Amino acid sequence: MDAFLFTGMVDLPWWGYVLAALALTHVTIVAVTIFLHRAQAHRALDLHPAASHFFRFWLWLTTGMVTREWVAVHRKHHAKCDTPEDPHSPRFYGIARVLFGGVFLYVTAARDAHALERYGQGTPEDWLERHLYSKYQSLGIILMGVIDVLVFGIVPGALILIVQIAWIPFWAAGVINGAGHYWGYRHWQTPDWSTNIAPWGILIGGEELHNNHHAFATSAKLSSKWYEIDLGWGYIRVLEALGLAKVKHVAPKPRFAAPRPAIDPQTLQAVITNRYDVLAKYARSLWQTYAEEVRLLRRSAPADAYALETVKPLLDRDEKILGDAERRRLAETLPKSSALQTVYAMRRELAALWGRSVASRDQLVAQLQDWCQRAEASGIRSLEEFSLRLRSYA
Repeated sequence: MDAFLFTGMVDLPWWGYVLAALALTHVTIVAVTIFLHRAQAHRALDLHPAASHFFRFWLWLTTGMVTREWVAVHRKHHAKCDTPEDPHSPRFYGIARVLFGGVFLYVTAARDAHALERYGQGTPEDWLERHLYSKYQSLGIILMGVIDVLVFGIVPGALILIVQIAWIPFWAAGVINGAGHYWGYRHWQTPDWSTNIAPWGILIGGEELHNNHHAFATSAKLSSKWYEIDLGWGYIRVLEALGLAKVKHVAPKPRFAAPRPAIDPQTLQAVITNRYDVLAKYARSLWQTYAEEVRLLRRSAPADAYALETVKPLLDRDEKILGDAERRRLAETLPKSSALQTVYAMRRELAALWGRSVASRDQLVAQLQDWCQRAEASGIRSLEEFSLRLRSYA
C-alpha cells in the first residue's frame, strides 16, 4: 500500500518530484505567455496550428482557463489600465488583494458578458473550443490529476497537481497583475503604474518585464535593454526556427539621421512611432533643467529650491496617473522656476501630439514644427538640444 501511495510509473527521489513539478508548471507558463498573451491577446505573433492546439490542450489540462475569457480580461486591463474599471489594479483593490486573491478578481471579470463580447473577439471558436475546452473546464484538470497519480503515485501526484493548479493563479493573476503595477523599475513613462519586476524574465517566462510590455503591447519581445532576459522570446525564436511561429511585431528601434531643417510627415511618423523613446530622452532634458534650477535657487531662494525638491518624484510621471492633490502641488510649485515650468509644460504638449486622433497629418506636422521653434527660441539649453534630436528621428 505504501508503495502505491508514493510510487507510480516512475520512482524518483524527493528532489526529482520537485523538478518534475517545476518542469510541468514551466510548460504552463510558456503556454500562457506565448499563446494566451502574446499570440492571442496582442497578435504579436502567429502560431502554427500544431503549436496553438498543443498550448490550448495543455492549458485545459493544467488550468481549465478559457482562451476567450483570458484574452477579454487582459485586453480590458490594457484598455482601462489602473482606473476603477481595471479588472485587477492594485492601485484600487490594494496590493494584498491582487497578490493573494487575484484569481478571484479574474473569475469575476471573466463572467462579465459585455467585456467578453467587446474584448474577446478573434479567439478560437472551433468544435474543440465549443464542445470541450469551454464546456468542460474542470474535466481537463481531473484528467491531469489522474495522469499525475498514475505517473508519480498518489501522494506525489496529488502534491504536483496542487502546485500545477496554484501556479498560474499566484504568479500570473497575483504577481504580474499585482507586483507588476506596484513594485519595480520603469524604463518607459506609460500612462499607468506598470513596472518591470525584475530584468531577468525567467520565473514567469518574461512577463516580469511588465512596464516594457505596456509600452509596446504588440511586441512579441518583452525585453528592451541589453541586460534584460525574456525567456519567452527565446522559446519564440526556437518555434520560429522550427516553422511553428511567425513574429509579426517587435518594439521599434529608433533610427537617426542629420537634423532636418523643418518637420515633415516622415519625421512626425518617426516621432510618434518612437514616442516612448522620445519621452525617455526628454526626461534627460527635464532633469538637466531641474538640477540647474535647484542649484541656482539654493543660493538665491532656498525655500523655493526645497519646494522644487519635494515635487521631484512627480515631474516625469504621466499626468493621467497623478492625483488631484499631486496636480495642485505641481501647479503651486512649478512657477518658482520659469525654466522648469516651461520644460514641464512642453513635455505635456509633446505627449499630447500622439493623442490627437482628430487632427490631420498636416496639422500635427505644423504643431510639431511650432513646438520645435518655441523650444529652440526658449533660451533653455536642454530644450534647444532636445529639439535638435527630435528633428533627427528617421
